[in-house]
Amino acid sequence: MNSTNPHNGQVIRSYTAHNGQYIEETLKAAQNRFETWKDVPVAEKSKLLHAMAQQLRRNKHELALLMADEMGKPVAEGEGEIEKCATACEYYADEGPQYLSPEIVKTDASKSWISYEPLGPVLAVMPWNFPFWQVIRFAAPNLLAGNVGILKHASNVSGCSLAIESLFLQAGFPKHVFSSLLVSGKDVEAIIAHPVIKAVTITGSTPAGKSVASTAGKYLKKCVLELGGSDAYVVLADADIKKAAQICTQSRLLNGGQSCIAAKRFIVDKKVRKEFEHEMLEAFKKVKWGDPRDPQNTMGPQARVDLRDQLHEQVLKSVKLGAEILFGGTVDTKSPGAYYPPTILTQVKPGLPAFDEELFGPVAAIIEAEDENDAIRLANQSVFGLGAALFTKDISKAERLASQVQAGSVFINALVKSDARLPFGGIKESGHGRELSYYGLREFLNIKTIYRA
Repeated sequence: MNSTNPHNGQVIRSYTAHNGQYIEETLKAAQNRFETWKDVPVAEKSKLLHAMAQQLRRNKHELALLMADEMGKPVAEGEGEIEKCATACEYYADEGPQYLSPEIVKTDASKSWISYEPLGPVLAVMPWNFPFWQVIRFAAPNLLAGNVGILKHASNVSGCSLAIESLFLQAGFPKHVFSSLLVSGKDVEAIIAHPVIKAVTITGSTPAGKSVASTAGKYLKKCVLELGGSDAYVVLADADIKKAAQICTQSRLLNGGQSCIAAKRFIVDKKVRKEFEHEMLEAFKKVKWGDPRDPQNTMGPQARVDLRDQLHEQVLKSVKLGAEILFGGTVDTKSPGAYYPPTILTQVKPGLPAFDEELFGPVAAIIEAEDENDAIRLANQSVFGLGAALFTKDISKAERLASQVQAGSVFINALVKSDARLPFGGIKESGHGRELSYYGLREFLNIKTIYRA
């Protein structure tokens, strides 16, 4: 298992995959740890989460450099990701205990209540694009609730995977409360099937999610799926076009465009399409991209060359079917690294990869709408339903239209983002279940009714 620097194509380090005996020993150790961890007072767990936040902040720069080297994230973005992880740990440490307290319900019983109890070891299958945030947003609420975590991370960020386990130990968490397994995708089914594992969560592509869900269903284990997205950003005729273009550009290019909730389809009222294209073009021209370790650059390479090439194939096919390249769209295959330039496609319509598929990279697809009703129709004309955004000066109209958009979240005059205080997840082929907020905290708990006559 190699970690390869996407900036220059050089292998950073090779890791030996854990074998079957190691996996078995780790799972049994996790089960044994759960038997004691579940009974640790929640106040003590909260203190450990605060200590984890401190560890994250103490190592912020080094962890950001690790992300830059393993998957190409600019250092400033990496430091922001670590800060977000620390904030999530603090949120659950401070607010989580109240959501775990028994809830009294008045019935005809002398006393009846709802008890929130942990299930056991939970497997997390996590992606490379936010190698710390995706893991911490799973781990913080589950460890607080009394579950223990088993991480199967993407193989190209094995260094990040081991670093997270180390951070939990440095924060004072007992060994095997959180464990990292360096295994390939082919090993996931057997791990899910193992009787120790009580539930599974995955953040990844829709095909990967379907595979995990199928296995989890076969063995009757609950799963949460946070999968792909093709987020629609709807720009209405009365929007502040300059501001909308700036926010849309930021959302499209954040993390090199490699985000499930990045803006991908820009559905613009025909009255303002030309103006929007001009503003977005000017914003794209100002982007500085290159070595993610250089603080002057705001966008790094794609995580892997094969992913870069797949993205380019989607662009070329879209152009062949009628889309036009407004900016970018060319690849320097002679230079090392997995770089793809900021790219804008216009004249995009349904039936093109740029409309129908998830473009996991810095490619903006501009789609013209006849009016606001047509814009909502186009936004919903997708197999995905993760996030969406609306841009208009008429807030009452935006709130009305937000209820018509088929997505797990709708942001008004802002880019879509995850927040520990708000539930996060999608519908349709973007998955099911929720992370974050108290909804995410309770996903892998036994919500038990207790009735006393």
